Amino acid sequence: MGERLADGNVSIALLANTIATGAALVALILTFGPISGAHLNPAVTLADAIEHGIPWPEAVAYVFVQCGGGVAGAVTAHLMFGLRWYSFSSHSRHGWALVLSEFVATFGLLSVIWGCSRLRSGAVPFAVASYITAAYRFTASTSFANPAVTMARSLSDSFAGIRPPDVPLFIVAQIAGAVCATFLFRWLVLDLRAHADEVLVPHSR
Repeated sequence: MGERLADGNVSIALLANTIATGAALVALILTFGPISGAHLNPAVTLADAIEHGIPWPEAVAYVFVQCGGGVAGAVTAHLMFGLRWYSFSSHSRHGWALVLSEFVATFGLLSVIWGCSRLRSGAVPFAVASYITAAYRFTASTSFANPAVTMARSLSDSFAGIRPPDVPLFIVAQIAGAVCATFLFRWLVLDLRAHADEVLVPHSR
């Protein structure tokens, strides 16, 4: 929709994507937080499993569902806009600058989550959405910061897409960023594991 309405203006298309993503994230985290902790991101789930906030078998199941949901979302978006149900992206996103951007984007996202979940768990939905909205602009990659989203965007030949060959390095950078942020906060916050079950927000499984 952003691409259609922007009439070739890349800045307007990016702004539309930014606002829609940030607003949807707040709503989704508030909705699914009390049920599952709003695990919408495999990198977040992996980090939480490392800190024993979620059992590894559950984490694996979450990742499969997250990736499947991303693919289903891409297909649904195509159908809503009257397009073929899939279209592999031709949007090139290669080079170490973009890979570094994804590392930074995901490192920052996990830092926000770990930093807020201890004492301000109610603020996590708004902090995460604000960070992702900002990261759209301050990273060269437009901050995918989510392996499931990265896979889904490879199935959409749009402004927001990514070529399938560029996906693996993005995912590696995202996981590396999540792991590094987790180990940093393990050092900064000595009782981090005691709060791991509150990521993203407190919930009962």
